[in-house]
Amino acid sequence: MTVVYDPDGRLDAELGLPLDRDPHMRLVRAAISWTSSTTLQPRDGDQIALQLTGHARVVAAEVRRRCADLPSDAEPRVLAEAVLEEADRRLAQPRLGTLRCVQMRARQVRALYERLDRLDKVTPVRAQ
Repeated sequence: MTVVYDPDGRLDAELGLPLDRDPHMRLVRAAISWTSSTTLQPRDGDQIALQLTGHARVVAAEVRRRCADLPSDAEPRVLAEAVLEEADRRLAQPRLGTLRCVQMRARQVRALYERLDRLDKVTPVRAQ
């Protein structure tokens, strides 16, 4: 699993960072399945939130890159831009290391991948 520390969102998809989707989606599914009775140590929660934040930023950069190939009024682009705006807003919030924070970031990663999958259906995938 590639862990990305990019709290300010300065990394760009052009750097060639792999999305490493499978292990991150396993973490997303696990985090979303946790309940209020799940004991999450603050340090663990902060590390998980940090990992999900970095990964969300990399996926968001890829979504932005794919959107650039679409006309500005194309429905897939408009929907992707709405998801990106929400991601930017949520990822700018401070990491608290709480269960709620971790789950919010996990849901954001999931939403970004869902949008990326939809863009894959309308945009040719560039050679990497």
